[in-house]
Amino acid sequence: MEITKINTKDVIALQYISHKTFTETFAVHNTVENMKQYLDQYFTVDNLTVEIENPNSQFYFAKQDNRVIGYLKLNFAHAQTELQDGSSIEIERIYVLKENHGSGVGIELLNFAIEIAKQNKAAYIWLGVWENNHRAIRFYKKNGFTTFDKHQFVLGSEEQTDLMMRLEIG
Repeated sequence: MEITKINTKDVIALQYISHKTFTETFAVHNTVENMKQYLDQYFTVDNLTVEIENPNSQFYFAKQDNRVIGYLKLNFAHAQTELQDGSSIEIERIYVLKENHGSGVGIELLNFAIEIAKQNKAAYIWLGVWENNHRAIRFYKKNGFTTFDKHQFVLGSEEQTDLMMRLEIG
């Protein structure tokens, strides 16, 4: 597996993997209408291009045999969705295709994010995870993350609660 930085020429592949992994993760727990509204609002080519071009965000693909199997989005400083803390880095998105769950791709992406945090001398790395995404919560806890707060996440017409979790970098 290799991890490669994404740029605007990769936006169509990013849109595809974003749609696919988000749908695989959340469609079973949400209405078709709410899923469609969210995907149509946030995972458009235009919106993803703006996100890629943000100098305080970085996207990476996880690839196996030149095939995208997951991705990572990191936010720095004012690009962070909540804290906007210059001493931290946010993992806004870390997704792996369902067929690759359990293969080590998720931990590779997480370790990659931690290395970037260390290189940037971040005090901690943080993320939000839906309170009903028990698989992801177990993964983050197993890898040293602790819950420090909650925030609301709007999916279509529904408000959901995300746990905010952090890992001290030391």
